[in-house]
Parts: sequence; structure tokens; C-alpha cells
Amino acid sequence: MFIESTYGNKVHEDVESRSRRLLSIIEHALQDGGVIVIPAFSVGRTQELLFDIEQLIHEHALQDSLPIILDSPLAKKVTNTYRQFKKLWGAEAKERLEHHRHPLAFDQCIMVESHTDHLKLVNRLASTAEAAIVVAASGMCEGGRVVNYLEVLLPDKRNDVLFAGYQAEGTLGRRIQDGADSVLIEGKRVKVKAQVHTMSGYSAHADMNDLIQFVTAIPTPSKEVHLIHGEEDSKKALYQQLINLGYNCVL
Repeated sequence: MFIESTYGNKVHEDVESRSRRLLSIIEHALQDGGVIVIPAFSVGRTQELLFDIEQLIHEHALQDSLPIILDSPLAKKVTNTYRQFKKLWGAEAKERLEHHRHPLAFDQCIMVESHTDHLKLVNRLASTAEAAIVVAASGMCEGGRVVNYLEVLLPDKRNDVLFAGYQAEGTLGRRIQDGADSVLIEGKRVKVKAQVHTMSGYSAHADMNDLIQFVTAIPTPSKEVHLIHGEEDSKKALYQQLINLGYNCVL
């Protein structure tokens, strides 16, 4: 058996904990009057974030005038596709629709169209004290429109960056996440004064418990379990867990 180990040493937050933590981060950021930048993958992650943010707005936990900006051409297309297939949504999402709510098309959700509009918005947020939540690709900050936001917003301590997905070693997202004082963006040295947060509850990768459950659920144990797709610390932690359970594990 070959199995990934991306989060072999971590346990994800459950949905309720994830929502509470998201709210806490947003509330703290809004007190500073800054912008929350959320680098997010266009497929799946962005839609989960919008779904949770809509719930917070519905619960009146967030002000209904707060703009939620989706700035990613691919994420926009994917989100529109999600909307077209409402009949395939889960029970919770369908229940919201029955109550005339639109979890992926709520009033505060603004989708940025052209690159010109994108640049205007970047300049506007950089020059004003306007509070906003920006969800933009790419998830690891190696390209896409999120890079332009980071370049102008990272140097301002009023702003926040929220990572909702895995940041691979060597990426811009990982350097910011690891606490770098400054990062190189488009050949320019940019100071990092914005507050940085990380949430694991949105990851599409299984956590340690899920990985162990997957392995142990197979009726006939594999002769060998090979750990792939993970950094050394994650691999070693999962390796030890599986060894303790009696599996022949290979790093």
C-alpha cells in the first residue's frame, strides 16, 4: 500500500471548531480595520470558505455590510458550476436554499471580473482603511491574483493573512507562514507586518486519525505500507503510529 502523509502528524479541526476559529480571526482583524487575505485553491476550498462565511453572516456574527471579495477567474467559474448543480448539494446546503439563503451567492459576495477591476481593487484596499475579506488564488501564493494583494497589504499591521490550506516547503505561502520578516514578491523585498494565521480544518488532505483509520479498515492488512507525499516530520510521526499498531511500514 502507498499512502500519503501530508498531515501524518496533525489532527484537523472539526467543522464547529473551524467555524468558531474563523469567526475569532475575522473579528480580531475587523477590530483593526484591515483586510483579511485568504489564499485559497479555486476548487473546493474557496466554496467551503464562502459556505462558512455565509453562515457567520446569517448568524449575525459578521456585519452585513462587510464585503466578501472573490478574486479568482477560475474560482468564479467553479463556484458558478457549483450553483448550477444545487440538486447534488448536501442536506445542510439544501436546507439553506429552502430558507431562501444562497450560500454561494449571498449579497455581500463580490466577484471580481476583469484584471483591470482587480488592479483597481488592490490599489483601493492599499490606500484606504476599508475592512474586507479577500479570497483569492493561488492557495500557496506562487501565482495568481493573491500575489498582488500580498505585495501591498503585507507591510500593514492592520491586515491579516489566513492560510486555510497546506503550504508546501519552498513556496511564498510557506515563507510567510513560517514567520519571515520579509519576503521576495515579483523581485521586490516586501516586509511582513500583517498578522498571519493558519487553519487546517479546510484541507482536502486526510489528517493522522483519518489515515490510520483508512489503513486499519482494510480487512486484509497490506504486507507493507509505504509513506509518500509528506515532509519528514509528518512521515516519521505516521510511521511510528503504524509501527505501534503492528504494520510493516516503509519511509
